[in-house]
Amino acid sequence: MINKVYVPPIKIQGIKTKLVLLISENIVIDEKTIWYEPFMGSGVVGFNVAPRRAVFADANPYVIEFYNAIKDKKISSDRVREYLEQEGKQLKEKDEQHYYDIRDRFNEFHDPLDFLFLNRSCFNGMIRFNKNYKFNVPYCHKPDRFSKAYITKIVNQVKYLEELFPQKDWCFKCQPFQDTIREATKADFIYCDPPYIGRHVDYYDSWNESQEILLRDMLLDSGAKFMLSTWDENKYRKNQYIDSLWGMCNKINKEHFYYVGAKEGNRNAMMEALLINYCK
Repeated sequence: MINKVYVPPIKIQGIKTKLVLLISENIVIDEKTIWYEPFMGSGVVGFNVAPRRAVFADANPYVIEFYNAIKDKKISSDRVREYLEQEGKQLKEKDEQHYYDIRDRFNEFHDPLDFLFLNRSCFNGMIRFNKNYKFNVPYCHKPDRFSKAYITKIVNQVKYLEELFPQKDWCFKCQPFQDTIREATKADFIYCDPPYIGRHVDYYDSWNESQEILLRDMLLDSGAKFMLSTWDENKYRKNQYIDSLWGMCNKINKEHFYYVGAKEGNRNAMMEALLINYCK
């Protein structure tokens, strides 16, 4: 049972923090199960489910590099505090100029701590890259962003993972979802949270119908139990692909409100769907 949902240090559009309990109540795993996440994003689901063995993967190399840096003890909670206090002070003094200096530095050297800084000080916590894979989200215009309390919050999020990772047999891989699903066996469990088809995407890669079909086919062919997070409907329209592509699955619904998005009009209540290929 999950008594408290731990929020990871990286923010991602569509983060499943408020769906973790529902997801955890409907998964089927045991001590021998290997948990696979082909689209780990922030990692909030797997980090809270906390299986003994897991493969976390994502196409975004900077998310994977950040978590591997914590796992390999290249980043510590103490180092994060020192870094954010230093860069936060510079942000307060120089405002947006410092943000864009860090963004330029990250786009050249890809330091995981710079990635954390940008993620926590950019507009609406978005992660977005241009066609040349340069981080291009603008500044949030809050020079006092890194208050003492805010830094402590982030440091505690890193510390939680710093203490959790050594207890688990987990690996983090930057690879396409196809490669991750191919690793799974019939005895494993696959949790998928791909970019939502038919929705505006501001993440690392876009998502289209052919990819959704390929994902479905590979999940079915894997023979593993799987759960897919997607959107069902909002006040404007329904997700047509649930019936046309995922009709063989059982569906679990929950209303969810998204606060992270480029446009205020995109921040609305959404009926989420968890699609599973087993009975619970």
